[in-house]
Amino acid sequence: MHTSSQRGAYRISTDPQQLDLAAVHAYLAQSYWSPGVARERVERAAANSLCFGLFHGAQQVGFARVVTDKTTFAYLADVYILEAYRGQGLSKWLMQTILAHPDLQGLRRFMLATRDAHSLYAQFGFTALANPGRLMEMHRPAA
Repeated sequence: MHTSSQRGAYRISTDPQQLDLAAVHAYLAQSYWSPGVARERVERAAANSLCFGLFHGAQQVGFARVVTDKTTFAYLADVYILEAYRGQGLSKWLMQTILAHPDLQGLRRFMLATRDAHSLYAQFGFTALANPGRLMEMHRPAA
């Protein structure tokens, strides 16, 4: 199910055909969390995630993807708004749209990792881990 939301000259779409994966790759390859990521990895991740493209006219100016089973768990990743478009409430609108998506209702756990956007996500109910000792990871930054 593809959803779409409009706000003035901006729109958010979950239609994968509308994504500008070249633009998404260009941003992510320069980001602190995936520097130098290969285009093929971005395409594969997008193909296997619920993606939200934020557009100003035809230009993609933001992105987020959710890895989910659509029943109990979701992980929010690769969220960005191009710098020239920040300060307009677009990240909040993007988060509202993501959290309202029909496939993401009733989840038991919704997770994310961030270096510097804690205050944004806290507005939507995200908190530090209640029991960090329960979580484990296999971290392979070179992959």
